This record gives sequence, C-alpha cells and structure tokens, in this order.
Amino acid sequence: MVLGEHPYPYWDDLMYFVAYPLVFAGLIMISRGGDQRDRSGLIDAAIIAAGVGLVYWVFVIQPTLFDLSTPLIERLVTVGYPTVDVFMCAVVTRLISRPGARVTSLWLLTVGSALNFVGDVAWSLIDTDASAGGLVDASFLLAYLMWAGAGLHPSMAGIGRRSGTRPRFGRGRLLLLGGITMTVPAVLFLQGARGEAVNWPAIGIGAVVLFVLVLIRLGGFVGQTQRQAAELEDLAMRDDLTGLANRRLFELRLRAAAGAGVPQVCLLDLNGFKQINDRHGHAVGDHLLIAVSARLSTELHGEGLLARMGGDEFALLLTEATAAQGEAVVDRLWSALRRPFEVDGHELLVGAAIGIADGADPVEVLRRADVAMYAAKVSQVPFRRYAVDLDDRADEEARLGAEMRAALDAGQFHLVYQPIVALPGGEIRSVESLIRWGTRSPADFIPVAERNGLIVELGEWILRSACAQFVAWQAASGTTAPERISVNVSARQLAEPGFADLVAEVLAAAAMPPGRLIVEVTETAVFGGGAAVRAVEELHRLGVRIALDDFGTGHSSLGLLQTVPVDILKVDKSFVDNLALAGRHAVIATALIQVSDGLGLTAVAEGVETAEQAASLYELGYRLAQGYHFGRPVSQPAFDAVEVAAR
Repeated sequence: MVLGEHPYPYWDDLMYFVAYPLVFAGLIMISRGGDQRDRSGLIDAAIIAAGVGLVYWVFVIQPTLFDLSTPLIERLVTVGYPTVDVFMCAVVTRLISRPGARVTSLWLLTVGSALNFVGDVAWSLIDTDASAGGLVDASFLLAYLMWAGAGLHPSMAGIGRRSGTRPRFGRGRLLLLGGITMTVPAVLFLQGARGEAVNWPAIGIGAVVLFVLVLIRLGGFVGQTQRQAAELEDLAMRDDLTGLANRRLFELRLRAAAGAGVPQVCLLDLNGFKQINDRHGHAVGDHLLIAVSARLSTELHGEGLLARMGGDEFALLLTEATAAQGEAVVDRLWSALRRPFEVDGHELLVGAAIGIADGADPVEVLRRADVAMYAAKVSQVPFRRYAVDLDDRADEEARLGAEMRAALDAGQFHLVYQPIVALPGGEIRSVESLIRWGTRSPADFIPVAERNGLIVELGEWILRSACAQFVAWQAASGTTAPERISVNVSARQLAEPGFADLVAEVLAAAAMPPGRLIVEVTETAVFGGGAAVRAVEELHRLGVRIALDDFGTGHSSLGLLQTVPVDILKVDKSFVDNLALAGRHAVIATALIQVSDGLGLTAVAEGVETAEQAASLYELGYRLAQGYHFGRPVSQPAFDAVEVAAR
C-alpha cells in the first residue's frame, strides 16, 4: 500500500473472512425471528442458495479453483468470496421473506446485505479497474453504514421477536422459487451459447438438489394446505362459543346414523335463560352456556354426540342406545342441570325441557324430538318421549293460533269487566278487564297466544279498548264511574322492547291520567327480573299503578316486594276459599293483610263467592275484594247500583 500497490490476497481479506461468520450469525438469528420451526423459510433459502451456487460454481468457482497457473492461496481466497455470497443470498432471502412487520431496522439490514452481495458479485465477475473498484468499494462502505444504522435505530430492539403469523406461500414467492429452478436450463443455454463444454456433473447435481428441495417445499405447502383445510372444516363444524358440534355436524352425523340404524335424538332447551340474559347481560349468558356445555359433556363421558343447535338449545345423538338407555341418559342430564352454576360471581339456577325421539328419517326424528321438547316445556315435566298424540296436540295448537289470528282481524274478541268493590258496603271502586272469545275459555287460548307471540298484539288491543272504555264511562257516568281500570299484562308483553312507551302512547291517545290505570302482572312474569322488571319500573315512573296478581302462589312472593315496585297485592283465591274454616288458609290470609298494611300496600281479596267469606275478610282487615259474590264479569257493569253488601 505504501508503494501504491495492493497485494492480493492480503490481511484485509482475512479480516473479511473472520467478520462474515459473525455477520451471518446475527442475520440468521434476526431472520429466524425467534421461530425455531420455520422449515419453509430454511427450504426457500436453500433453494435460492442452490440456484446461485450452481451459477457461481459453473462460471466462477470451478474455473478459478482449477486454474493451476494461479497460486493456491489466491485461488482459495477468490473462490471464498462467491462461496460467502451463496450464504449471503440465503440470509437475505430469509430476511425479506420472514413474516411480521417491516420495521426500519429490517429494511436497513436487508439493503445493507443486498449491497454487500452486489459488491461481492461485482468483485468476482468483473475486472476491477480503478473506476470499477471504486464503485465496488463504495457498495461495501454503504453496506457497513446500513448495518450500523440498523443497529442504532430504536426499532432494532424488537426486530427479532417471534411473529404470530406464518409465512405465506403467495404468488411472489412462487414466482421467485419457480425462477430459481430455471437456473439449470439457463446455465445449459449459456454454456452452449458461449461454445463451452457443458459441465454435466455440476448441472446434474444442481438439478437433482433443486428438484428435491422444490419437491420438499411443495410437499410442505400441500401439507400445510391440507392441515388448514382440516382446521377450517373443524371450525365450520364446531360451535364458536362452546366448542361443541354445531347444527351442521349434528345433522351430518344424524344422516349417517339413520342410514345404519334407528338413532335416538334428544333436544334440550334451557328454562329461564332469556331472563338471565336480560338480568345479568349477554356476557354472563355466554359464560353460562359454556358452563352448561362443560357439565353436559362431563356427565356424558363421550356417550353420543352433544351439539349446540343455537341459542340455548342443545342436542344429543345416541346411535346404539335402547329406549330405556336413552331415557336414563336424559334423566342424568336433567339432574345435572338442576345443580346451581357459579358464573361470574353469580349463583344461577336453570332447568331444562328435554324431548326424545327415535326414527330412521333424520328430518322426521328431529321434528319429533322438537315436538316432544315443546310438550315437556308446556307440561312442565323434565322430559317427554315422542308419541303420536303429541302431534295431534301440536296441530290443534297451530289450528287454534290461526283461528285466533283470524278472530283478532275480524274483531271477534271483546272485553268484559268484573267489579272490585269496597268492604263492607260493596261499592264499586274499580274494574278488571277480561278478554272473551265466543264460548272458548281464556284458559284455553291465552296460553297459546303467549307461546306463539300473538299475545303482544292481542294485549295492545286489550289495553287500547280498556282505556277507551274507561274514558267513555268517566264522561257518561261521572262520579259513579269506577275510579280505576286494571289490565292484565303477560310476561311476553313486558319483555317486548318499548312496552312502557306503548302504554304512555295509549294513555295519551285516550287522554287518560296514568294514575287511573292499573297494570296487573303475575309473580311468574317478574320473577326472573331483567326486561320485565325494568318495564314495570318504567310504568311505575309514568304513574301507572302496579298490581301483583295471584299473590302467594308464585316463586318468591315476599322477595319480589323488595325488587318490584308494587302498589296493590291481589291475594289469590286459594287463600279465600276455605277462609271460614280454622287452619292454615286463615293464617296466611291474616299474614298477607298484615304484610300489605306494613308495607303501605293495598290488598284485594280475589275469588270471594259467599257473604261469609266477605265478612271474614272484613274482620281480618281487608277493605277491597272481588268475586262472583259481588258481580260476574259483564260487558257493561251497573255503576249506579249498589252491589251486594258483604254481610
């Protein structure tokens, strides 16, 4: 160097060869991204290295290595650089193909590695005169600056972290690997064009190596595709929330089982789930479904296929069980669900209605199980096995629902009113509106209307008609008209969004003060809380009075008085029937009037049929009553007449 000459090889070459392993080690660690299982990235790098290595071997390494006119040390150093280039090419490939975010440090490392690679290629393939040598040196210097900048940049701290995504075998990677495989025919064509002897051993070995590597890579891609397809198929057949089989998988298995025998199907629907959802929120409801699924799965011990059909409905497929065994399984499941569930700090109780059926037709057996489940829910028994008469009942209910729809449209329903009187004189204080439809009993058609949802429209008609009639009475009869009118409201109506707004709109349309309306709800309707209780609270804030009907016969009467805004307690007829006889009924009737007085509520005794009952109630402290003794429900009560006195 002092004499203006640069010996080759020299000490700087040794420093290069010492530094390369360190650079490779660091780049490999970064390119791997902490993922020790990235076989696809390694194979891709090997394919590119094999293609570049073949070109280098044929045109650079072999001619240089076997040129005996050059000293051995010079030949080794000369072929060392292209050998390093092959590894550098593999490292750069891994850098640019690794999954994850392309941060600044990664780009700097990639560009620096690419500049170093270009410099080495130029050094190996061209005659390095002064100008060319300067450009090559500049590429090396820029590469070092890029590496230094990558090391100092803040994004370097997270560059080697493992990515959560897998490398994608996209179009770009496919074109790259396909282009590399063309190096074999390209080398053959180039050697033939230059008139050189074809290097058959090198080309043959390179072709075999590339073929094997590409075959392995494609095999891995096919395997990955098959695994992903299997995962997608499994996901498509599983319920997202519970991990159980979904309806699609259940129906596929049912069709297969029906083709080989007579399977049994059990359909299970949770009781009270909607109320839990309304009261505690959908998150608690979802966690409850997960807990139910886990308990059912544990109870089954892998017996049959358990599936979630949607919502709070589950299904069980038993392919080899007898009828007795199937019913024993259903009984175990029902018993398991009776135990409380601890969910998000809440102790929740849910029951279930279960229907079981068998048959060789998959569609028909599902329908039968559904009919049996519905029958179990209506009759409030743990489970029902399908029988032909259940179809008759279902058909009858469907027919009755259709007739109700037509009757409502044709105006065949009408209201009657039963007086609520003051004791002991029997003066009418208010009336309760009751619906009638020809000669049919409300006990027959009201439950059907609640189950098919027609009660919502029917209830609105009752509310509008009752309010309009009350206003008409007020205008016609003045002070002799009843002070208030009561309307019965079902749980289905209370659960409807905007029910309180509907009541407010009806009152405004009729020009009726809210305090004149009494809404009667049953204990069962508000027991579950949630939307029903919120609707009652909204009605109470409007000024509407709330009556708790059939008080004393529901789930938790005294507890409801703490959670539901109540103005009136309507004591059930069962406590009045045997009031004249000493015993528990008299004790309960006494306790209920004491509870009412203590809480500042108004008590109304229902079902009073005799003068003796009326007198006993008055002695106990009751001041309001209703029943056949005071008047039967009629379309037009006689407000000017004094009703039968309680004597």
